[in-house]
Amino acid sequence: MKFNLILKVATRALIRNKMRTFLTMLGIIIGVGSVISMLAIGTGARESVSASIASLGTNALIVSPGSVNTGGVRTGSGGRTTLTPADALAMVTECNAVAVATPMTQNGAQLVYQNQNWATQVTGANEDFPVIRNWSIGQGRFFLNDEVRASAKICVVGQVIVDNLFPGQDPLEKVIRVRNVPLRVVGVLSVKGASTFGASQDDIVVVPYTTAMRRLFHLDNVRNVLVSAKTPEEVERANQQITDLLRQRHRINTGDEDDFNVRTQAEFASAADQSTRVFTLLLGGIASVSLLVGGIGIMNIMLVSVTERIREIGIRMALGARPSDILWQFLVEAVVLSLAGGALGVGLGYLVAQVAAKFSSWPPVVSGMSVALAFGFSLVVGVFFGLYPAFKASQMDPIQALRNE
Repeated sequence: MKFNLILKVATRALIRNKMRTFLTMLGIIIGVGSVISMLAIGTGARESVSASIASLGTNALIVSPGSVNTGGVRTGSGGRTTLTPADALAMVTECNAVAVATPMTQNGAQLVYQNQNWATQVTGANEDFPVIRNWSIGQGRFFLNDEVRASAKICVVGQVIVDNLFPGQDPLEKVIRVRNVPLRVVGVLSVKGASTFGASQDDIVVVPYTTAMRRLFHLDNVRNVLVSAKTPEEVERANQQITDLLRQRHRINTGDEDDFNVRTQAEFASAADQSTRVFTLLLGGIASVSLLVGGIGIMNIMLVSVTERIREIGIRMALGARPSDILWQFLVEAVVLSLAGGALGVGLGYLVAQVAAKFSSWPPVVSGMSVALAFGFSLVVGVFFGLYPAFKASQMDPIQALRNE
């Protein structure tokens, strides 16, 4: 029997029981839709994390204080107070793989402007902060090196600060107060958006680090040093040069533990990518269970169909149909069910992904690979679970089948 005739007969049999056909397909529809939407959410999370890490800056490295061991209790990274602005200056002047570096402080504070106030993080940095963070100025300007050395009472604010302290006003040259210290707004950072964990990066005030250390928070050490290597290829060399330099400056003996940590952008990206990859696979695996259940539903209905159509099978065999023709007829029915359900499931998955985009901090990404994977899996499910009922039908004795009432 020709394949197009087999397909026609199989399709006619499925249309004859529309409701049962739809309910059988429903398991595949839900399964494929779940796989598509879950993989889209996972892929979207991965891309959001990658973009957030990339927004840290070009060729970036972060140097942070190490841990303190007191009576066998380790404080974790940042426990020491060993990094100074002089360390950051030395990295630029003595490490030829380093392009620029900025000391960084970060402290919570309440901002006040007239009758408005807002709690946020005040970041101290030098004039190279926008370069390292790859963060452009949306309005006004960033502070200069002379202003950093003079501990100038100026600041650059993010868009969230503008929206909450200066609604409907031009923020430039306005004076806000931080711990009763007046700071003149000289610039507004361009909108950066949410970070990896959903927090707004635009909820920020940047001041000269000297202003933060001397006038606002009275600090002797910096929280970390943000560094940019000259090229992506120089990142690892910069890492080694910074490590050697700080061990020398901090007088760390050979064999002793570093009192600092150097982390590269690649390390952050690798760790984040591994975590989100596991997250994506977990979501896809959970969703695949529903696709498996849909396949079991196909097998169940096909077995029922074989039982109901025993006499029809007997007549076909009596008229010359071979066992292989019967096998192909029922197998094609199962595959058509699965593929039709898979096609509708792809549409459902895309729709769910678009709805999820409105409630998540990252946009789900429906990739061609995930669609092909889910669609291919539905085809495999149709063949696998349709093969046994089709084989059972093909092995019937035509005489016994004709006697069936």
